[in-house]
Amino acid sequence: MNLNNINRIHFIGIGGIGMSALARLFLHEGKTVSGSDAHQTDLTKKLSEEGIEVSYDQSANNIQSKGSDPLLGLVVYTEAMAEDNPELVAARAEGIKTVNYFEALGMVANEYYLIAVAGTHGKSTTTSMLTDVLEEAGLDPSAIIGSLRSKTGSNYRAGKSKYMIVEACEYRRDFMHLRPDVLVITNVELEHVDYYKDLADVQSAFRELAEFVPEDGAVVCDTSDLALQPIVTGLSCQLIDYRQFVNPFLKLRLPGVHNRLNAAAATGVADFLKIDQEVVDSALKNYAGIWRRFEYKGDVNNAPVYDDYSHHPTEVKAAIAGARELYPEKKITVVFQSHTYSRTRELFSDFVSALSKADRVIMLPIYPARQEDTTGVSAEDLVKSL
Repeated sequence: MNLNNINRIHFIGIGGIGMSALARLFLHEGKTVSGSDAHQTDLTKKLSEEGIEVSYDQSANNIQSKGSDPLLGLVVYTEAMAEDNPELVAARAEGIKTVNYFEALGMVANEYYLIAVAGTHGKSTTTSMLTDVLEEAGLDPSAIIGSLRSKTGSNYRAGKSKYMIVEACEYRRDFMHLRPDVLVITNVELEHVDYYKDLADVQSAFRELAEFVPEDGAVVCDTSDLALQPIVTGLSCQLIDYRQFVNPFLKLRLPGVHNRLNAAAATGVADFLKIDQEVVDSALKNYAGIWRRFEYKGDVNNAPVYDDYSHHPTEVKAAIAGARELYPEKKITVVFQSHTYSRTRELFSDFVSALSKADRVIMLPIYPARQEDTTGVSAEDLVKSL
């Protein structure tokens, strides 16, 4: 499919963090972009301000041509969208090409020298760190990030060079649409338990992706991590151990060992691209973070408040450890809402272990996301175990 021949693109679920970034990319390329979403948010309001027509009434009318608009050539939908969505049904009835977000991302990103950041944890932070590094090095990358950069307030960077940096999500093997020249694997654990049956299943997906990296490319990972061995052993491309780039003397704005490892992964890519180390260190020292990743929101009664998207026990533990590092004398209160019933059930004991690192936990009901409550697990069960 030649995207150069398509002048108008519509996004169903445009308020999603990845969808909105891709919509911004197409808008930057001069295409007419529209979209719909169930709810108005700060992000969708910003898209409207930038020139994208956003509707909050998802109906077949949004698929029809309006006035002087070019004919609709492509519909991009979020993977969570129901098959009976009226816009999706109307587009298919009209014979309009429909693709999910990850298919569309691959169509765009694979035309570049692609740096893909995959892994169970740390993808968004590492992707945005890499964007800052290549930006400071004058390599002018394009980037699609699964969060909003504090530096710009956007999840998309429009570059003019051959480089593109994207976040590669493993859910449902979605990252298989990408063909990376450089692949970062931050770490691998059992996650997305509503799709993957065990860790070996997760590893098999990462292995397939890693095999797409060409011989003159590189996989950047922690080569000492036993969970990575089935993924990287015997690859034909260069293998780079990011642990060799951990710099305990590099002062980052964000606390935690996990952020130092993310910085090391970004440095490993920069070393492969032959970026000067002083430039790398300068970019990482000034890295300001991203939305909802240990994001400082303000003080309440002299208590600093941070927002973090930790939804896996390892991430919860890392966030609490980061808070301890930053505030060793303070008591840590965690307000927690577990994300999906299946993850809560499968990783229950790990959640209890991670949350027990806090001084106090305020527990909210489980957030169901795309799931029905069929597991029998509840927030009250977590409370009892804690």
